[in-house]
Amino acid sequence: MTSAGQGPLLFLDVDGPLIPFGGTPQQYPEGYPTYRAASGPRTAAAHPLLTRINPAHGPRLAALGCELVWATTWMADANECVAPWLGLPPLPVMAWPEDSAEDDPAGLHWKTRALVALAAGRPFVWVDDEITATDRAWVKSHHEGRALLHRVDPRHGLMDEDFAAVAEWLGGLWLPGGPSASTLPVGTHAPVAHGPP
Repeated sequence: MTSAGQGPLLFLDVDGPLIPFGGTPQQYPEGYPTYRAASGPRTAAAHPLLTRINPAHGPRLAALGCELVWATTWMADANECVAPWLGLPPLPVMAWPEDSAEDDPAGLHWKTRALVALAAGRPFVWVDDEITATDRAWVKSHHEGRALLHRVDPRHGLMDEDFAAVAEWLGGLWLPGGPSASTLPVGTHAPVAHGPP
């Protein structure tokens, strides 16, 4: 999974991007929308927040053409509960190093180093609700391939504009010069782009 010659990886968090939280009553006066999925009520009964996950996200994620990897503290539960809800097959699960449980004193997210190590120069997208400018700067200086660190607003979860930003970046990945911070709109999805694809 770590060859730089392979297609891009997409590291996917669950809480925030797939399961929204923290929205205000003004934003969601009737509460978060809930969904039903083919995996049925048994899964939802075991994890009630699963009903906040839009099952239509599964085909949209699969259509991006990346190798999807769970990058979440859900670990194996992501394959047992979330993947069936989304209609996805079991996905690789990021194994977090024991020393990565806390953020770096300089503000680096505890996932960042491990994701870059696993990517090993391969292009990747990281979809999470906790990405900061510190993570982007660290990836730019420590990852030889291209990367898009896309922050999702946890109050809303993945939205059309998130899928569009990722698809736009992926669409330009193989073009001469590829995506860069100067070719995409400024915002929370500014990529880290350098080196050959």
